[in-house]
Amino acid sequence: MTSPATRRAAAAVLAVAALVEVLVRSASPQVTTLFLVAVGALAVASTAPLALRNPTAGALLVTAASVVALAGFRLAIVTGLLAQLVAGYLVGRRGALAVAVPLGLPYLVLAVFFPVAVVLAGLLPMCVLAGAALRVSRADAAHLAARDAFAGTLVEHTARGERARIARELHDVVAHHISMISVQAENARLTTAGLPEAGAQRFEAIGGTARAALTEMRRLLGVLRSDADVGVPERRPQPGLRELTALLDEARDASGSGTRLILRGAPVSLDPGVELAAYRIVQEALTNARRHAPGAAVDVEITYRADALCLRIRDNGPGPGPGGAGHGLSGMRERAAAVGGELRTGAGGAAGGFVVEATLPTCVQEDR
Repeated sequence: MTSPATRRAAAAVLAVAALVEVLVRSASPQVTTLFLVAVGALAVASTAPLALRNPTAGALLVTAASVVALAGFRLAIVTGLLAQLVAGYLVGRRGALAVAVPLGLPYLVLAVFFPVAVVLAGLLPMCVLAGAALRVSRADAAHLAARDAFAGTLVEHTARGERARIARELHDVVAHHISMISVQAENARLTTAGLPEAGAQRFEAIGGTARAALTEMRRLLGVLRSDADVGVPERRPQPGLRELTALLDEARDASGSGTRLILRGAPVSLDPGVELAAYRIVQEALTNARRHAPGAAVDVEITYRADALCLRIRDNGPGPGPGGAGHGLSGMRERAAAVGGELRTGAGGAAGGFVVEATLPTCVQEDR
């Protein structure tokens, strides 16, 4: 009995039953019409307030009518007393436990004169407590459901972030080394003097296997990244700008072409996340240059400004290809965005080639 429509229907049924009850019990030649009107009004008043929108006000009106009928007319309206118990239950459901005192106290006083008041004084608090217990139970169930939903969402979010991290590491680290294997195998096949035909075939097979592995890895990355939140930054990066020299040496040995590192400004200590993002962007740009512009020279320019770290990686290859952006370019943008920076890619202008430019905000700690 919680919805307003249900309460109104129940109140109407109880009011009719109470009115019939008092008229039948009071039917006598000695009973005056005024008395019948009075007890009929009390019968309705002891049941109809259940239909009120505010259960507390309804319960107080039901109590007042029942007490007047019992004390003033010595009439215990059974239907009205049932409505009194229902009203107590609704008060408990509403959580207004303080109202239980004015509801039950009059019946404690009347218990001295009317035995029925003793029963009502004992049952009414139980009905109030039953309503309160159901209210608490449902509130606990709702809280538990909300907590479970939050825990499930947190686990799912953590899993997406972990998949995004794994996808980035696979692409940035493993794909980088597999790409180097392919490039070195191709360079060895083309530049090794006097290489036997069988050796050339083996080098070609190594390059083909590496390229096939890269293709399969891209498919795996597509699965990992399809539902992963790629905006989760890493808080404990491993490589940083100190490892750029080794990275460029490795790229130079793999491609056999010129790779220069150009530094501008006074180097400062940066936030580890910024250093990791810068390292990964340079690493991926070098990998893309070897893959799409083999043999092209690459310049890596790093400019330290007061408010930002600027990266510019340019090769003198043929420039952007006809295909769309792959995982490499989107991964670099994600790296930059994760630390609050931005990344731009495109043709190198009049000089030709392909350019990757990134601006990463700095978090200066102290001079090196």
